[in-house]
Amino acid sequence: MNRLLRLVISLAFVVLVAACGGEESSVTTLPPQPGPVLEAAAEAMSNVDYVHFKILWAGGAPIGISDFNADFEDAEGFFAAPGAANGVATLAVGNAKAQLGVISIEGQTWLTEPISGAWMDAPSGFDIDLAVLFDAEDGWGPLISDGLSDVQWLGSEERGSEPRYRIRGTADADRVKTILAGLIPRQEVEIDMWLDTSTGHIREAELSTVYEGQTSDWYIEFTEFGEPVEINPPDIES
Repeated sequence: MNRLLRLVISLAFVVLVAACGGEESSVTTLPPQPGPVLEAAAEAMSNVDYVHFKILWAGGAPIGISDFNADFEDAEGFFAAPGAANGVATLAVGNAKAQLGVISIEGQTWLTEPISGAWMDAPSGFDIDLAVLFDAEDGWGPLISDGLSDVQWLGSEERGSEPRYRIRGTADADRVKTILAGLIPRQEVEIDMWLDTSTGHIREAELSTVYEGQTSDWYIEFTEFGEPVEINPPDIES
């Protein structure tokens, strides 16, 4: 092998190693400080295009759904910007549970009938609006940017074998009502959040709300950021 060919092969190897090294280093970690982390979180949560979410009533006082004679248990589904969401809400009716399909688009909500499964317009007493979670004024992004007070930096910890930054703060009343999809009245609450150490996305949150002197606990989870979903109004039989 002549010297020129050996030089070409060596240079190619160096370029390949450099490219691989650059790819590995492209995943950065946010500085473990509240300022940079909150700034990244505000931007990330204000620009969510698609995400899978779960809102879980985690115990305490039941959350009644007006006109349904039922209590909220959880809602799980997908959000698509700017204002659409679909999913399934689980309601407790006595000792039984009912699951309702839910679609919310720009302020309008449809449900599936519990028995037939056919889609219908949501009655006025149905309080769940899944599409408001990332509202431009009161959703998760605005909550982080200007809706938190008494912020505490709680460091980093493992959550499901993944590193997370943990922040605690007091969330203002309007934002709390919105991030819980309209299920509770306006009120300030203390909220714990576990953030992605690279993107700032909120991955998990825990909070407690109080209504008529009774406390309800909540757990919220976000996954599958940026994975496209298509959400359309349902076909409603005449």
